[in-house]
Amino acid sequence: MAELATGNRDDALDLVQDAMFGLVKSYADRDEQEWAPLFYRILQSRIRDGYRRNRVRNRFRAWLGLGYKTDGDDVPDPIQNAPDGERPGTLQRVLQDDAMQRLQAALQDLPVRQQQAFLLRSWEGLDVAATAFAMGCSAGSVKTHYSRAVHRLREMLEDHWP
Repeated sequence: MAELATGNRDDALDLVQDAMFGLVKSYADRDEQEWAPLFYRILQSRIRDGYRRNRVRNRFRAWLGLGYKTDGDDVPDPIQNAPDGERPGTLQRVLQDDAMQRLQAALQDLPVRQQQAFLLRSWEGLDVAATAFAMGCSAGSVKTHYSRAVHRLREMLEDHWP
């Protein structure tokens, strides 16, 4: 979810780590059942804060005439590149990768609230009440956003939808 929002795996991992620290720091004494919705609420807050910071930074960069710089630290992670003994065949991997890329592209085309509702309900398995708490909205809004997301994804991925 964070990677879709940021478009960068490293930034997404930083957001998730920051959200985890926030959860442990403020809510460690809460019941374990409350942790998932609390975590996603904190994560969504961090993502929105990141959007705001980037918007301000980009205004100053444009105003000062500075381009967007990349740090060039893209060193491959040896653990990520380690061989997996139970990998599917090449054709299966290509088909799965293609399907995942189409799904990610379709998810990125959704409005943010629909993205959140779909990911929290479908991928994370939260119920409507927990999703509403995590998103900071009503259960009815979650149902609406989720329904619209599913319908829109079906339209965009009709060749791949079961």
